Amino acid sequence: MSTKCQNCPLRRMSAFEEMSADDVKFMQKFKVGELVVDAGTPILMEGSNSPQLYTALHGMGLRYKLLSNGARHVVSLVFPGDFVGLQAGIMGEMGHSVEATTKMTLCVFDRSEIWTFFKERPERAFSLTWLAAVEEHFLGEALSTLGRRSALQSVAWALARIYIRGSALKLVSNSAMKLPYKQQDLADALGLSLVHTNKTLARLKARQLAVWSDGTLRIPDIDALAEVALLDTRTVQLRPII
Repeated sequence: MSTKCQNCPLRRMSAFEEMSADDVKFMQKFKVGELVVDAGTPILMEGSNSPQLYTALHGMGLRYKLLSNGARHVVSLVFPGDFVGLQAGIMGEMGHSVEATTKMTLCVFDRSEIWTFFKERPERAFSLTWLAAVEEHFLGEALSTLGRRSALQSVAWALARIYIRGSALKLVSNSAMKLPYKQQDLADALGLSLVHTNKTLARLKARQLAVWSDGTLRIPDIDALAEVALLDTRTVQLRPII
């Protein structure tokens, strides 16, 4: 059974903006179903022109680009509440690929209806624009990390960002959250070798700032880790749900 928008579990989380009853009804008309995929399943492929857009309801994934020599760069991680496929919806094709890291449930929307947002629900269209701006801001911060943060600062930044997002999604309990990614994923996101990433994680563990093992991330003091990462944790904006 497809989850009704009025029963969406994401709406009960403090990380997201409240939706009016009219917004919920409108989104229910926009939603055409749900897709359940296993870990490792491609959701969208770079260069594809998908007729569908998605919101991650459950599970985690990642966005990545492949170079002509086969090298991979992880653009960002996908968490519950993330909207996937906006590039194809606006530009006609995807500039990166999206893959499920765990089993995922995705809300499915008809891409051809995206213009209805702008014609009938400008406030919902603004939410789409806001999400695009957030992605641009994140990519700017990621570029600064690649160019100016040291390896220790970079890994600390990535883990702190993940932990803060997980906390907002109620994925953190007793200073720990499930993190089903591989060290290679983190290395590919930060432009580091796997060996360098492993050694840097060991340094963070030795300093009792962060421990990532057996698929679980433990951070005893997020403020201490954020200080190493040169990350300001004071401002956490509510995200709209599409």
